[in-house]
Amino acid sequence: MLIGKILQAKGSVVTTVRPDATVTDLLGLLAEHNIGAAVVSEDGFSIVGIVSERDIVRRLHEHGPGVLGAPVSSIMTTEVRTCSPDANADDLRQTMTTHRIRHVPVVTDGRLTGIVSIGDVVKSSIETLETERAHLVDYLHR
Repeated sequence: MLIGKILQAKGSVVTTVRPDATVTDLLGLLAEHNIGAAVVSEDGFSIVGIVSERDIVRRLHEHGPGVLGAPVSSIMTTEVRTCSPDANADDLRQTMTTHRIRHVPVVTDGRLTGIVSIGDVVKSSIETLETERAHLVDYLHR
């Protein structure tokens, strides 16, 4: 299955946060949207980083509660792995697992057009396997 097909099913809305927003602002955004990561962007289309719950927890542990007033840019991951809508979900699942990445922004022509989580990718793999299983069972019972 292609990543674009996953986005068709789940939608292409991406929650972004500005790099100068505070970590407290970010926490509110993550809670409000019930998500685990946000793309850091100046304009909602370019990507300057990504920040996740994991980034927040690690920085809180390292620096204490003072990090809550710090800008998101101080805790974000700047080397962001992205994919295109025509990327293969199985290949992306392997990359995400190998590199321990839970969220991958989807980019089309240099612009942010979606985001997929490891949960989205695993769900698509399970759906594919269930469909294949149903076809095999149907074939065997003919």
